[in-house]
Amino acid sequence: MTNLNELNGTYVLDPSHTTLSFITRHAMVTKVRGSFEQFEGQAIVNGAAPESTKLEVSIDAASINTRNADRDAHLRSADFFDAEQFPKLTFVGTDAAIKGDVVEITGDLTIKDVTRPVTFPLEFAGTAKDPFGNVRVGLEGSAQILRSDFGLTWNAALETGGFLVSDKITLELEISAIEQAA
Repeated sequence: MTNLNELNGTYVLDPSHTTLSFITRHAMVTKVRGSFEQFEGQAIVNGAAPESTKLEVSIDAASINTRNADRDAHLRSADFFDAEQFPKLTFVGTDAAIKGDVVEITGDLTIKDVTRPVTFPLEFAGTAKDPFGNVRVGLEGSAQILRSDFGLTWNAALETGGFLVSDKITLELEISAIEQAA
């Protein structure tokens, strides 16, 4: 297993082995989970100087999947992501710091037309060579955001008090990235 300080090169997300998901409270009593099915991302990594790492991720807003077609259509609408007018969510890394087996990636998350800084502490799961000769790196972690910070304010009041959709959203990342040949 390589440690984080030894990683160098260009890595691209493997969408078939990467999950970009979220969790929110629904009706204040249960959780709804969803993910984005279409995305791409690349990192140019310098483990010896992590602050120089370059990272860009682009997510297709219309690819949202919560396993409920009506809810997904509502999330694509102007009430939430407005996927027709704002087809992409993006994350552009602005800083990286290594702390043991965790890399803290800070960057600008843009949803609709609002950009806010977010830090993802990602635990390093290691590297492996797959049966096809690809060198893979694994990372996983989560961060919390307030959807209202990004202009996602639609909600419905509940008779029992509170709201239908929580403002707090947990973003969960399970990353498999493939090293690109130099």
